[in-house]
Amino acid sequence: MNIGEYSFRRLIGTTFLAWFAVLGFDLLLHGGLLARLYTEPSPFLLPPEDAFRLIPLGYVSFLVFEIFLVWLLIHLEIRGSKSGFLLGIKVGAMVWGAMVLGLLSISTAGFGLMAGWWIGQTIEAGIGGMVAVAGLETTRPWRMLTYVILFVIAMIIITVILQSTGLAPAMRVVN
Repeated sequence: MNIGEYSFRRLIGTTFLAWFAVLGFDLLLHGGLLARLYTEPSPFLLPPEDAFRLIPLGYVSFLVFEIFLVWLLIHLEIRGSKSGFLLGIKVGAMVWGAMVLGLLSISTAGFGLMAGWWIGQTIEAGIGGMVAVAGLETTRPWRMLTYVILFVIAMIIITVILQSTGLAPAMRVVN
């Protein structure tokens, strides 16, 4: 796999497709699975209204990571979505593991939150790697887009169910 094999349009489209899938899982991760950890008082976390306002900055960071991941997948000549997932998991575990250890060494962040971030962001990297390789290899980009849209919709539905049933606290921003 050589970066020259792909049109600029395919590279951009694949990167944004992987990013969109990652954002879908990120909603479930933070709005559902880890939501209780954000309700605990912590000098480490911003107040909810500040954090909510800065969400786009976090999403841009995921886009930067997906650009790196797509570049890495191409240069390592990764083939097959399973291999893309596994490489994403390995890269995610190393990058997020290093970040979590660094944060634990200098901040008041709780171990539960840091472990949740490490595991969750590792899974996100795996999803990004899987979608990126599938996007680069597919001859039917519209079908791949459909799969990702259905995945994101499923993540939204699961998050809403978790919050509606009280299994995850509904996040509220108060002005």
